[in-house]
Amino acid sequence: MRVKGGTVTRARRKKVLKLAKGYRGSKHRLFKTAKDQVMKSYVYAFRDRKSNKRNYRQLWITRINAAARLNDISYSKLMHGLKLANINMNRKMLAELAVSDAAGFTALVDAAKKASK
Repeated sequence: MRVKGGTVTRARRKKVLKLAKGYRGSKHRLFKTAKDQVMKSYVYAFRDRKSNKRNYRQLWITRINAAARLNDISYSKLMHGLKLANINMNRKMLAELAVSDAAGFTALVDAAKKASK
């Protein structure tokens, strides 16, 4: 007697098609193309988890630089001055400060300028 694997195969295919829900065209209907697209989607997800971190850091640096230049100092000189002044603040917090609390950011800039002289 031969072994039939119908239920297992159907379950596996249903799982892939469920993951492919919302894809365009045959990519959400046909198992073969859906499987390829789901695998490619996993690759994109892995890659973009890394690039997301880069994108946020880039955004923070841009915001800090813009706020620093309003206070007549460049980003690199500001960061160097903060390091000399022993102010250990990450870029995320500096960017948030630059956006929400301009007076507080100006105080940090003054401290950095004082330390770098």
